[in-house]
Amino acid sequence: MVNINGTFVDAAGTTLLACLSSAGYDPKRIAVERNGAIVPKADYGRTTLDDGDNLEIVTFVGGG
Repeated sequence: MVNINGTFVDAAGTTLLACLSSAGYDPKRIAVERNGAIVPKADYGRTTLDDGDNLEIVTFVGGG
């Protein structure tokens, strides 16, 4: 199980990009921290999630 913003999901063994896509996130508008370290956007497709990973996903919101 992978903890995403406090919710546990069965995403171990998938790539970060696949996990984000299945959850409906737009990779262009978010930042992801995995186990305390920022994941560069270029690495989303090659980062495989492990059982016990903790992800924090922050969505950028524009406004004025």
